[in-house]
Amino acid sequence: MTPDQVHSFNDRGIVRLDGFHARGVAPVRQRVLDELRRLTGGKGLPRAVQGLPVFQQIGKLSSLVKVPGAHGALVTPALMACIGQLSGRAAPVPQPLQLLLSPPQQGAWRLDGLNWHVDVVADPPGRLPGIQAFFLIDDVAPHGGATLALAGSHRAAAQRGADGVSLREALRSTADRAARLQALGVDVVEMSGRAGDVYLMDMRLLHTPSINATRQMRLMATTRCLFGP
Repeated sequence: MTPDQVHSFNDRGIVRLDGFHARGVAPVRQRVLDELRRLTGGKGLPRAVQGLPVFQQIGKLSSLVKVPGAHGALVTPALMACIGQLSGRAAPVPQPLQLLLSPPQQGAWRLDGLNWHVDVVADPPGRLPGIQAFFLIDDVAPHGGATLALAGSHRAAAQRGADGVSLREALRSTADRAARLQALGVDVVEMSGRAGDVYLMDMRLLHTPSINATRQMRLMATTRCLFGP
């Protein structure tokens, strides 16, 4: 980890490690694609996924695909060392790897109506509860279904901007959303990029799944590293 990467994580709550798994991700990608072909016969989506609401499709499809060995290929000692460096303490045992697969052409990409949330509540609020890693198994284009995170939201969750608008109120804005978020020191990070890139996120950040508006299946995975008291 470079000093700039550590600073970015401390300030914004998220950092991108370009090409971290560039050499090792190809076998994982091939196993995921092979399993998808086995489930679908190379045509369309599995019946269990068809007709579900957009974000339920992600959970169902991801649960159907089993890729033995993916955890060991992605959650490496080098990655855990980075997490330990960012947290300033020994990294805990990571949770099992979870695939994040989005069907293509889910509709128009949007920021409205998304489920911004945190997976764990920091206790006390100022303490880092964990670091979540997001792995790009394949190239993910902008508006291609990548997870979205609100960089800086770990500092702004209880604040109001100069206009008196809270973070949640800013998220519900339409034409002036970006300006209101900027006033709170927050911006939307779309975890797009190249196969092998890794994003490390402070788990106090608000984040959400997004619409895959492209013609390519979104192939990502994630693991959570939670710190004890």
